[in-house]
Parts: sequence; C-alpha cells; structure tokens
Amino acid sequence: MKIPPIISPEEFSKIQNQENILLINAGFSREDYKKSHLENAFYLDLNEDLAEIPADAKNGGRHPLPTIEHFITSLAKVGAEKDSHFIIYDDKGGANSAARLWWMLRSVGFHKVQVLNGGLQTAINFGLKTTTEIPKAKKVEDLHLNEYQFPTKNLEEIKTASINEDKIIIDVREKSRFDGEHEPIDLIAGHIPNAINIPFSENLDENGLFKSPEILKQQYTELLKGRKYEEIIVHCGSGVTACHTILAMDYAGFEIPNLYVGSWSEWSRNYLPIAKNI
Repeated sequence: MKIPPIISPEEFSKIQNQENILLINAGFSREDYKKSHLENAFYLDLNEDLAEIPADAKNGGRHPLPTIEHFITSLAKVGAEKDSHFIIYDDKGGANSAARLWWMLRSVGFHKVQVLNGGLQTAINFGLKTTTEIPKAKKVEDLHLNEYQFPTKNLEEIKTASINEDKIIIDVREKSRFDGEHEPIDLIAGHIPNAINIPFSENLDENGLFKSPEILKQQYTELLKGRKYEEIIVHCGSGVTACHTILAMDYAGFEIPNLYVGSWSEWSRNYLPIAKNI
C-alpha cells in the first residue's frame, strides 16, 4: 500500500519511536542544524549531499543530481537502510531541500518517504522537541540502489519542448522572477519561452501547509487541461523547488511528471531565447 508523501507533525509523533524511522533535516546550513533541530534528526546538505556542484552552472545548472555512488555515501552517513521509513523536513515547508530529497529517495527505489507538512516551525508549534544533540548513525550494510527512475529532461530536450505546443513547461519560481522584474540568484532575469508560471507557493494554504489532495487535484486538473504526465515538465531555478510541485502533484494522485534539473540556472547561461512579461 502506497503511503502519502506528506505527513503531519501529529501523525509523525505517533510513529517517531518506531525502529525503522529515519528523520532527516534537509538543508543548506549545517550551522543552523547544529544550533537547533528536531530530536533524533540527522542532516543532509543540499550542496554536499543532494547535488554535485559543477564548476560552471552552464553545464547542468546550479544543483545537478549527484551520482548514485555519491548519494549512497551520503545515505550511509545517516544510517539509511532499504526498509528505512524516511521523514524529511526543512525550514521552508518542503520548498527548500526536503522535497528534493523526497524526489531522490523515491526515484532510486525507496517506498516509505514522507515530507513533514509545514516544516520545522510547524513541528515546533505542534510541540515536537528540538535539540542541539547530534544523533549517532548506526553502521549499515552498503546500499544497492537503482539509477534515478523518475523522468527528467535535459537542456536539448527543453529546447525542443519550448517550441512544441504538445508540451507544457511549468516554472514554479515567484511571479516576479518569471516575469523578469528581477533575478536575485541567476545572471539573467526572465523565463523559458512558452513556459507557464505556477508558483510553488500555490501548493500551500494560508498557514504554509500543503493544500488537501482534493484541492490540489482540482487545481492541477484545471491548470494542466488534460495533459498527460509525459507532456509535463517542471522546473525552477536549479531543480530543487520544482520538486515541491512534483511532490504536490504526487500527493494529489497524479503520475510523476518530468523534472528539468538544470532549470533556469542552466538555460539562462547558454545564450538561449529568453522571455519576459515586462
């Protein structure tokens, strides 16, 4: 039986002491983790564990996926096993690194993977304990994992898709970045021609929690207009926040769509057409 990809702090509190539970703080600041994290949470870093940073983001974007060997090494550090039940959180309601780790774990064959709804702050508000103590990982046998199985697209495929009316390219960045009003991270502002903007924040309610599967189902059914998952490509700035929308779609019962890992950070560095709404 498939478990939902989202779990509430209350639901987690009822299973947190089960032997196979592996709580992961996914983030980009080990120092923040050391200052405070949920009790028994291990840490995996976006730049060190969930990506292999290239010398030039022109080649694969700012956060290309790590090799499977690299990922296996990272998982060994936290004592992951094939039957581990991963509970993942970050400090951005899943939009930072938790959804990316969820995508990676599911993509290589793990089945019990859930993101903590609302992230760190919601967990604290519920009453889950925080600590500065760093747990000790148990020694585990080497994992044997699949290559990434979830569908992805590369730069050449996006070039073709951007002029193909049968494809729908979703950009989940904030509207101001999509429109080209400003670009705080990458070199050039704007978006891929013919992409549509569905900010990841639309997956969340006014409290920063994921909307219900029913609401998300209705929302994306209307937005996607009957497109099949093979025709859908999701991207963001560097292939991280896009996973938040893929997570939301999975939560709503859709098939996993394509992820363009390189995203805007790759496209914008390759002297390709750029669209703006200003």
